[in-house]
Amino acid sequence: QVQLVESGGGLVQPGGSLRLSCAASGRILSINTMDWYRQAPGKQRELVARITNIGLTNYADFVKGRFTISRDNAKNTVYLQMSSLKPEDTAVYYCNALGRAVGRTSLFTDFDVWGQGTQVTVSS
Repeated sequence: QVQLVESGGGLVQPGGSLRLSCAASGRILSINTMDWYRQAPGKQRELVARITNIGLTNYADFVKGRFTISRDNAKNTVYLQMSSLKPEDTAVYYCNALGRAVGRTSLFTDFDVWGQGTQVTVSS
């Protein structure tokens, strides 16, 4: 069973920076895409950034130029460097991973898993 564990959230002042991490564990064979989503109170969960297994990235317009997604394939870990943070960036940030793992009853199984979320609060 594949699990994701996020870390790095917290309270930061407007204009500040934070770095989120999300580590995948389990009998992983490969991870295709790793994404960061966020969900603010009363709002739907939205995609923040995506990175593929070969390092191609995609960002939501509201974070372009401020956030950077990266990954360490050897560690099955994705990062989100957040800079120039704004109060509207306040949300619970979740990571998501799509990939393939060793199966329980078969050679392999595809997975689509979410982390538990980490709170980011931007406030003075």
